[in-house]
Amino acid sequence: MSKPNISEHDGVRNLHFGTHVIQGAMRLDDSLALEFEYIQQMMLWTLFIEHPAHIAQLGLGAGALTKFCYHHYPTARTTAIELNPAVIAQCHTHFALPPNDQRLSVLAMDAWDYVNDQSNQSSCDVLQVDLYDDQAIEPTLNSPEFYAACADCLTASGIMTVNIFCDRENHSHNLEAIEQSFSAVAWLPEVHDSNVVAVAFKQAPSIDFEQLYIRAEKIEHQLALPATSWVDGLMQWMRG
Repeated sequence: MSKPNISEHDGVRNLHFGTHVIQGAMRLDDSLALEFEYIQQMMLWTLFIEHPAHIAQLGLGAGALTKFCYHHYPTARTTAIELNPAVIAQCHTHFALPPNDQRLSVLAMDAWDYVNDQSNQSSCDVLQVDLYDDQAIEPTLNSPEFYAACADCLTASGIMTVNIFCDRENHSHNLEAIEQSFSAVAWLPEVHDSNVVAVAFKQAPSIDFEQLYIRAEKIEHQLALPATSWVDGLMQWMRG
């Protein structure tokens, strides 16, 4: 497996694999901030789940989402799955990833094996999926069978968010694969050169946009995330 490279520019430390694609970042003066808009959008589930018991992340990147969830949800368990042990080591050394404890488990294993492990079925309230190889051309796992296993890992009211970064014509392939195993799937407008973040619901929610905007204001106050823009995006999606 490739060893990730570290670079710094304008107060931001980046993780990459020798290509122009940045696979994670950390602002040096605020190690918990979510630097990229699409990473912020991966927290879209907060509009619907206020008190998760277990948050799982498939694909560690620079550890941004894992650190954010571990810090802001002290009553939840946070699990991160990363295939490349060198990425985990770099996150501990250069990206302020805390050591494992009773609430945090960062595991060096294949995401496919994790979601297909019978002991993980119905164990996650939230599943955040951001899986790419060194070249980051498209998600490394995006088959209907993979997303079916992700759905099996979620509780009855669980939610999955997915970063879909690929050529535009492949967005629909990924979304169709997700739709086969989830009651409802929505997505936000594209950001960052073909990044589309989708949200998938094990049970289709009853959406009240007035209440979502109220919830978004609370998220902006508590987590400093641009949640109102997410509700705007969901409304845009609803209108087609």
